[in-house]
Amino acid sequence: MKKILSIVGARPQFIKLAPLSRKLRETPAFREIIVHTGQHYDSSLSELFFQQLKIPQPEYNLGIGSASQAQQTGKMLIALEEVYLKEKPHLVIVFGDTNSTLAGALAAAKADIPVLHIEAGLRSYNRSMPEEINRAAADHISDFLFAPTRTAVENLETEGLKKRTYLTGDIMVDSLLDNLPTALEKSSFPEKLGLEEDDYMLLTLHRPYNVDDPVKLGAILRLLAAVETQILFPVHPRTRNVIARHKIDTPGNIRLIDPVGYLDFICLEKKSRKIITDSGGIQKEAYILGKPCITVRPETEWVETVQEGWNILVNPEDPGFIEKVTGFWPQAQRGDIFGSNVAHRMEQEIEKLL
Repeated sequence: MKKILSIVGARPQFIKLAPLSRKLRETPAFREIIVHTGQHYDSSLSELFFQQLKIPQPEYNLGIGSASQAQQTGKMLIALEEVYLKEKPHLVIVFGDTNSTLAGALAAAKADIPVLHIEAGLRSYNRSMPEEINRAAADHISDFLFAPTRTAVENLETEGLKKRTYLTGDIMVDSLLDNLPTALEKSSFPEKLGLEEDDYMLLTLHRPYNVDDPVKLGAILRLLAAVETQILFPVHPRTRNVIARHKIDTPGNIRLIDPVGYLDFICLEKKSRKIITDSGGIQKEAYILGKPCITVRPETEWVETVQEGWNILVNPEDPGFIEKVTGFWPQAQRGDIFGSNVAHRMEQEIEKLL
């Protein structure tokens, strides 16, 4: 039996883990062990996702918590090395582009353990983003690269990584489509908030360059005051701290709420008119759900969503910011850019690799 360690630490990774973990645990050839770094430790961003997505409780929770980029990554490296030396896995799986991704891959490579990177090959080419450094470094450290799209494959080929690359599709498709019927049946969250379908926009902001600078965050919120539609804003704890600490005024059309669980959130997405975000994962979810997406960034790693006409990139410093937010409506049908039955395809590839 092959022992596999799945390394996660943040909300998007839990979503990616859920369908793959299920497949791995159904396969007699594998024994999966989940290691939670504790990068996201707030219950609304961690425990609730394990419960709603029916992910087994982690065998290890390293409890790393918040710190600077270097301190957090360093603490993870030390703690993960101890786990690897104890468990001696045949494969380590890392997901996405967080500090947990980089630390998981680097610690495994140093311990001479094969590494699989899921969601490999994404590039925004904005090196001021910690995520860009994490994902590129993880790709070059890893032995196997599961790419979600053809563009990701092309990026990896350009960087000389063709022999390690496998086009599998995006596993978040499985998570979203598996859970959407349950979310629509069981979540009454929009109604609890007095929201009618298609009568509000959904806003998320968490990228450091948008929220860590109180001047920039305040400017974005003031710009959105010109939107006549109500805007619902589930606020990341770090963002709420910035708003409170710097006493940033929130316009009357923007309603702040605490972070919500996965099922409630995808219900909010599905029933919204448009989605405004700086999140890579939410750009994908908006596309899969057929929702117009306004991305508050000058670039994106999910270029296909823009090319297909369902996502628009908007810089808050653009004089036409509000016109783009209110006037953007997709004009084309959505193509199948993220695949289907992705967890099954990944599990089959892992069987071949091991």
